[in-house]
Formats: sequence, C-alpha cells, structure tokens
Amino acid sequence: MTARIYAVYILATRKDGPLYIGITNDIERRIAEHKSHAIKGHAAKYNIDQLVYVETFDEPNQAIEREKVLKKWRRAWKVALIEKENPAWSDLAG
Repeated sequence: MTARIYAVYILATRKDGPLYIGITNDIERRIAEHKSHAIKGHAAKYNIDQLVYVETFDEPNQAIEREKVLKKWRRAWKVALIEKENPAWSDLAG
C-alpha cells in the first residue's frame, strides 16, 4: 500500500490578484477541478486557478494545521513565501 501525500497549496490569478489556500490528498485531481471550475466557490468565482505554491505532508493533521496557519498570515507574508520558492509566480501545474 502506498502512503498518502497531503498537500497545502496556494492558487493565484496573478501576483497582485486574489489568493486561495487549500488542502488535498490528491493535488493533481484538485488542481484539475480548480482549472475546470468544477467546484463552485471562491476560487471559481474569481477564476483563481494557477498553482503558485505547494507543501506536502505525510500526515493529514500536519497539513490541516499548516493550512490554518497560512490562512491567518498577512498577505505580505504569503507573497514572500511564494516568491521564495517561485519568484516568477509560474503556474506549477503547467
């Protein structure tokens, strides 16, 4: 049996646009859902579908806690986190 990987991710439209922070146990499926706007909500409403940051965890509780922490961060801190790993704000999902 393969171990599950849990991901906390940040989506954006552009550097100065809205951000969306989420969690999933299947990053490829979840990003495809965002890109197709299959699930109605904040990300679909504002067309937030570019994957700009992702962290992975072995345990779901670790991912849940990280998501909660990131959601409380100031926008400037989130931008700095993204730019540390992805300075061009490229869509990591391709």
